[in-house]
Amino acid sequence: MIQLLEMFLHQIVEIAILIFECIGVGIIIFSGLWGFWLYLKRSPATKLALAKGLAMGLEFKLGSEILRTVVVREWQEIGTVAGIIVLRAALTFLIHWEIKEEEKGTE
Repeated sequence: MIQLLEMFLHQIVEIAILIFECIGVGIIIFSGLWGFWLYLKRSPATKLALAKGLAMGLEFKLGSEILRTVVVREWQEIGTVAGIIVLRAALTFLIHWEIKEEEKGTE
């Protein structure tokens, strides 16, 4: 019975990881295209719009990595996932910092 529940949880987590990854990639692609469009229009909000989109996409990708910690079994996998989480969190932090700086500059 417990093995059945574990398999069920594993499948749900794998599906959720895939969904979050796809949403994150979709947001990053959309924001990249939107940023390119704003760049072509010479909009001053280009950098800010692109940074916000990248930050949102990275948040979804970070969520998928956190979910991935539920299904890893070996210490090496845990270390790899932890490294990815740290890198994505650092990128998200830097992008949010840049967004704040850009918003200060536009005020």
